[in-house]
Amino acid sequence: DPKLAKNKKLLYDFWREVFEAGHLELVDKYMAETYIQHNPNVATGRKAFVDFFSKFMKPQPIADTIKAPVVAIIAEGDMVMISFARELPDPKDSAKKYTTTWFDMFRIENGKLAEHWDGATKQ
Repeated sequence: DPKLAKNKKLLYDFWREVFEAGHLELVDKYMAETYIQHNPNVATGRKAFVDFFSKFMKPQPIADTIKAPVVAIIAEGDMVMISFARELPDPKDSAKKYTTTWFDMFRIENGKLAEHWDGATKQ
């Protein structure tokens, strides 16, 4: 389906260029101004996204592929979800690590990311 492929590509390129490479100047290309954020640590709105991530993201070269180990990118209707394998420190033994998965889901509207969900809890 060309529309689903386009939505997957939009998320894939956003993830490479903005989220991983830190090119926040490109958010207008990918994100609706009225972007709705469901992560409890980041406020709603494109400007709020930029304000939050600019505190610790610095632009780096943009890679041809996503660096994180992608499990899947799934699209249905106006929704696209990307999932990753993640390695984290074991809370019971800081010398050890464990593997888990993470997901980010987006709603696409008029060719832009309009809404976001993930499994984040309040920090």
